[in-house]
Order: sequence, then structure tokens, then C-alpha cells
Amino acid sequence: MSESSPVTDLAFALRGQFVPSGYAQRLWQSVSTALPWLAEEPTAGLLPLRGTEQSGGLWLPRRARLVLRLPMARLDEARALEGVTLDLGSGTLLEVGAAEERPLHGHPTLHAALVVTELEETAFGEQVRRELDEMGVQGQWICGRERMLRCDNVTLRGFSLVVHHLKGEQSLRLQASGLGHARHLGCGIFVPYKAIPNLE
Repeated sequence: MSESSPVTDLAFALRGQFVPSGYAQRLWQSVSTALPWLAEEPTAGLLPLRGTEQSGGLWLPRRARLVLRLPMARLDEARALEGVTLDLGSGTLLEVGAAEERPLHGHPTLHAALVVTELEETAFGEQVRRELDEMGVQGQWICGRERMLRCDNVTLRGFSLVVHHLKGEQSLRLQASGLGHARHLGCGIFVPYKAIPNLE
């Protein structure tokens, strides 16, 4: 049976130099203003921007990308974001360019930078196991360091997480569903991760 997913990534070229710390909420608000239906899509998410971190924010590379995780059915509608200027406040403007679809693949090892939880590490691990079981995902996992995400009016706490030894369909399922909440702030979204050795 071939691997396929009802969810995909759509990567937009992004022109800008710097975004301040705590940008995630303002970025989501600006994107969802341009795409009003976005907030109503439970599987939609906004991946964290990639760049060079420094005190006060993030410097964006010349080939920066704004990546949305979306239901396939919304792919064409999401392209309306092309050509939009996103206003993050305090003079921070980001120009959105052309979009390129990046289909999800069944990678055996996935990573989420932050899965939001109020639990301590041991209880969090038990929660992860329950949620993976409910999802029908049988991979193994490694809990990383505790992390904090501070936005304008909210602070989220959780852990990074690597899930490995995944079969193709299970990997796609986890990428489509994610774990925890606050996908609009980039939390609980899984992306491919470098291979790790067999830990059994």
C-alpha cells in the first residue's frame, strides 16, 4: 500500500531580515488575517521560522521560508498568501513570495521542538505513550530538555520529543495529527530528524 497523507506542507518564500523574540503569536495572527479560515482547521499549523538566534530575536537567512502544515483540501486556498505583507508590529514587516508544496513522507524518525504540557517529565512520558497508542503509532520515543515558549501574552512550557522506529504510515499519521496543542505557535508539529542508532 502506497504512503499518502491528507496533510501537506506549503512553503512560502519569505523576505525579511529580523523577527523579534516572541514573534510566533503575532505571525499567526497576521497569517490568519490573510487566510481567515485557517484558525478553524484543527490540523493546520505554522512551523517555527528558521534562522540565527541572538538576544532579542531571530535573523532570517536569504532563503527563509514560511511553512504552513495544511489539509490537502486547503492547498489552493492557502496560495492566496502569496504577495501578502505580514505586519508583526513594531515596524517588523515580512513579504511573502511564491509557494511550493512539500509533501509529507514516512520518515522513520521525527522530531518536535516543543510539545506543550503542564506535566513533569515522567508523567509527560506516560501521556505521550497513551496518545501514541490511541493514534496507533508504535514507535519508541526520547524526551528531550524542558523548553519554554514566550509570546506576547502567554508562556508555554513543555519538552522536545523524538519519536523513532516508525513505520511509514505511522510516521505520516503522527505528522498529520501532532501531539499536544498550540500548533498555531509551532508546537507539537513533527518534522524529519536525523537517524539515531538502535537503542533497544
